[in-house]
Amino acid sequence: MPANRVQQVKEYYFSRKLKEIAELNANGADIISLGIGGPDRPPHIDTINTLCQEAQLPNSHGYQSYVGLPELREAFSQWYKRFYNVELNSANEIQPLIGSKEGILHTTLAFVNPGDGVLLPNPGYPTYTSVSRLAEAELYTYDLTEESNWEPDFDALEKLPLEKIKLMWVNYPHMPTGKRASLELFQKLVDFGRKHNIVIVNDNPYSFILNDKPLSIFNIEGAKDIAIEMNSLSKSHNMPGWRIGMLASNPTFIQWILKVKSNIDSGQFRPMMKAAIEALKQGQEWYDDVNSTYTKRRLIAEEIMNTLGCHFDPEQSGLFLWGRIPNDAASSEALADNILYNARVFITPGFIFGSNGDRYIRISLCATEEKMNEALNRIKQLVNNQ
Repeated sequence: MPANRVQQVKEYYFSRKLKEIAELNANGADIISLGIGGPDRPPHIDTINTLCQEAQLPNSHGYQSYVGLPELREAFSQWYKRFYNVELNSANEIQPLIGSKEGILHTTLAFVNPGDGVLLPNPGYPTYTSVSRLAEAELYTYDLTEESNWEPDFDALEKLPLEKIKLMWVNYPHMPTGKRASLELFQKLVDFGRKHNIVIVNDNPYSFILNDKPLSIFNIEGAKDIAIEMNSLSKSHNMPGWRIGMLASNPTFIQWILKVKSNIDSGQFRPMMKAAIEALKQGQEWYDDVNSTYTKRRLIAEEIMNTLGCHFDPEQSGLFLWGRIPNDAASSEALADNILYNARVFITPGFIFGSNGDRYIRISLCATEEKMNEALNRIKQLVNNQ
């Protein structure tokens, strides 16, 4: 029998669904995927060239430091200064990661004992919940709703047994809803964490996508005392498969997380770290080019939503479009499955992000305009025939 913690989690939804889609494609279905938030364009050519050049050097293939190259930490520090106007000490306030998912696990293990409470957003990234279950934490969800503008209800939070809670996961700009960050919200979160001695973890990989004002929770004075922020090059620099991320906080929190991390992995590949340094040097023109592509795709996604009779907030940012399904639709899963099996287009049903997502669907912008237009045409044909 497996450990109890294994029985507390299910296989990741996308892992299961992609297997099904692979079988459908093997039978000639030609599914267009608008489900996964994995950028389909390459990183900057200088980033790729750096990887190739560094990989050919004879001294590039050994074990690396658990804290990453000093130059990488400094590059992250300079990136935060240029684009977020946040000062981070590269020596002791930044920890490179093998992607944000790794950081979610390491942070949870560093702060949460079995039975401790963790605050989780509903809807929210499913990994926050599954990792908390693997750590045998006690789960407390907090509601995010369209009526509350996808922000926490702090009066409702005050009614929870906050003395038991160690961590609160937040994610702004928010996935899946696209709700943007604001200094007012970050101030409330920092004040809440300080008042109740709860560590606030902001997962921040979407701040450059269709968002002209990137914010960090560290824009709030004193936030480092109680907050951790994770960031990633997956979305902002088209590097999802590279697994290059980071977290930042005060030196004490960084050391606690490093104790966990150093017992689990053996550092990152040196050429990838060198290439990440090159990626982080890119100026505003890089982000403008990335967003010009997503802007065009977003218009097609909006037309898909309109075709399906879904309502969406045009102010949302990020790699997705989040929309409320029509009242006469049975559920997000039923709608998504109908589109998958009858229009051969994969979109994400919102229920996988929590019960508050059940009346919503999510469309990824990580497909070419050609593919998205084809998906739109297939869906139009389906709607017209039903």
